[in-house]
Amino acid sequence: MKIVEYIADPIHKPQLSQAEESYLANLADEDIDYSDTEELDEQFWSKAEIVSPDLTTPVTLRVKQSILQFFQKNGKKGYQSRMNAVLESYVKFHHKD
Repeated sequence: MKIVEYIADPIHKPQLSQAEESYLANLADEDIDYSDTEELDEQFWSKAEIVSPDLTTPVTLRVKQSILQFFQKNGKKGYQSRMNAVLESYVKFHHKD
């Protein structure tokens, strides 16, 4: 089985239209098409591992004003998440085992 990692873009979140939201809200379980997914059998579950989320810790951090303005230019909401995503990608790149 291939594992695909997806990193959400907190600035450009996919949005559903009202019609799409209404359709999904009214969709019965038996009407969901699972034909493009493989069945998860006992062999799959025997290899499954519980993965705990990487929790965040509040810190005080001094950054240059220009850096803070860059991350806040698309709105103050979410700028810390955007900064964290950049730091996380840096760590992943440099922490190759």
